[in-house]
Amino acid sequence: MLKDCFTRAAKILGVWVCLAGAAQSEPMHGIAMYGEPALPPGFTHLPYANPDAPTGGRIVTGEVGSFDSLNPHIRQGRVPWQLRFLAYESLMGRSYDEPFTLYGLLAESVEADPDGLWVEFHLRPEARFSDGSPVTVEDVIWSYETLGTVGHPRYLNAWSKVASIEPVGERGIRLTFNEPDRELALIMGMRPILQRAQWEENAFTESGLDVVPIGSAPYVVTDFEAGRYVSLTRNPDYWGADLGFRRGTNVIDEVRLEFFGDGTAMFEAFIAGEINTIRETNAANWENNYDFPRAQSGEVVFSEIPHERPTGMFGFAMNTRSPQFQDWRVREAMIQAFNFEYINQTQNGGTEPRITSYFSNSILGMNEGAAEGRVAELLEPFADDLLPGALEGYTFPVTDGRPANRAGIREALRLMEAAGYSVEDGVMVDGDGQPFSFDIVLQQGSAEIQAIINIYLEALDRLGISPNVTTVDSAQYRERTDRFDYDMTYFERGVSLSPGNEQYLYWGCDMADTEGSRNLMRACNPAIDAMIGEMLTSADQEDYRAAVRALDRVLTSGRYVIPIWYSPISRIAHDRALRYPETLPIYGDFLGFQPDVWWYEE
Repeated sequence: MLKDCFTRAAKILGVWVCLAGAAQSEPMHGIAMYGEPALPPGFTHLPYANPDAPTGGRIVTGEVGSFDSLNPHIRQGRVPWQLRFLAYESLMGRSYDEPFTLYGLLAESVEADPDGLWVEFHLRPEARFSDGSPVTVEDVIWSYETLGTVGHPRYLNAWSKVASIEPVGERGIRLTFNEPDRELALIMGMRPILQRAQWEENAFTESGLDVVPIGSAPYVVTDFEAGRYVSLTRNPDYWGADLGFRRGTNVIDEVRLEFFGDGTAMFEAFIAGEINTIRETNAANWENNYDFPRAQSGEVVFSEIPHERPTGMFGFAMNTRSPQFQDWRVREAMIQAFNFEYINQTQNGGTEPRITSYFSNSILGMNEGAAEGRVAELLEPFADDLLPGALEGYTFPVTDGRPANRAGIREALRLMEAAGYSVEDGVMVDGDGQPFSFDIVLQQGSAEIQAIINIYLEALDRLGISPNVTTVDSAQYRERTDRFDYDMTYFERGVSLSPGNEQYLYWGCDMADTEGSRNLMRACNPAIDAMIGEMLTSADQEDYRAAVRALDRVLTSGRYVIPIWYSPISRIAHDRALRYPETLPIYGDFLGFQPDVWWYEE
């Protein structure tokens, strides 16, 4: 099958994938949505991991905010996001060098239906939880059913496509789907597996700090103080240490997560050596703020790690549930008034490129100009539902970089007038004479975001618009965004080179009015759901890419977000003793999510 596959293969991002859509027809060590896994059975280590990395040391990271729960699988509570990845494992593990490819972790093999109607996993007999008990078929089935029915909303959509789950023999689990979806096999392979026994006497949906998670992962939670820190220790008896998938990973003895009230306090802690690694997202800060004694002595070093992933969307989301932002012309006016070039100069010295679409900076991003070929074919049936620019081509405005942004302000005024607004006595009003205003809700702790908003407020003032800006703590922010209580808010949505079912959670109509969903802007367009569906049923890579590019056009021309910038590199300052491999995966900045393939060596 591999030979036949390569007769129609194309080299995409350095990874061989099959455009013929060859199927998994027998149990295998890994699974690829297109073609075959790049690594053979019995591989000794991931290509970007150092199999000789020493064990020991500690890594101390900083987080802005607080926490009141240790259960990352439910909607309730504030949880350190790292626990979902450090304290739990799944049946399969992701290779960051191959989009749409997973390798066996808790499962020793996987078999998938060619048409995407079922998948079957077989557990490793040696798989163990941190308390030494075996990972059983019952644990897996309970985990899937619990997460899919009462777990976090991110688990619910895919579970709705599962028709049945049943044991197969002593260590097998088969999931049957109620509709063809080739990505579902991979999604189910990535579900965290929980210990059923731990929750027999604990309320899963109400857990807070009274239940310390028991997982099968290399790390276990050994100490914490509510809202202050969480310490995870490498399990010396971790069951999977000799797996090729794990060799050279998770070798640091302690991972400590420290929490701070704001970014300034966190940076001061790094200067003082209280935390030993920090990710810098501001280019100007990277150039100007790191000349302190520990850096001058060489105790702190600076790593710039490139990546090849899409930009995602970072900026200010407009909530189309709010009457103010239901007209696309108003949203476009808000975009025109945002003087990106001037803000980028003041904040970054003009060094950072602007995000131009949700999947820009990658092979999945929409092309400039009018839609052509397969992209145009996919969008044409939805022409009446699309906003201007989706088919013809849409780009964000470019200003002259001067503070006044006269051209942008003129265009914004024209658009507001077209939407039924006018300026009277220096105030933007609607047809009834009521002032046009809106609420911007921000989370405490980000001086950079506040600085951007302050400049933006000056521009809006030229339009006669005076928004109300409210800054709240992390708990209030979570509560308000969960119930969509804002008109505009800062928005971050990273995307990958293998987008799929999760796109429904981000901008699908089913999530538009589901409290706690990630569809903050309330994107809802039949073309969006159709393009995601096309992605999930594409028979080959080219058709899949066309569907993603078409989705990119619908989202970008929807004018839901005022985008800011992205960094084509990750900037990480860290103690000299913290090391990472020279070989980088295509998701290069994955290395910023420590510890994984990092190690500690004096």
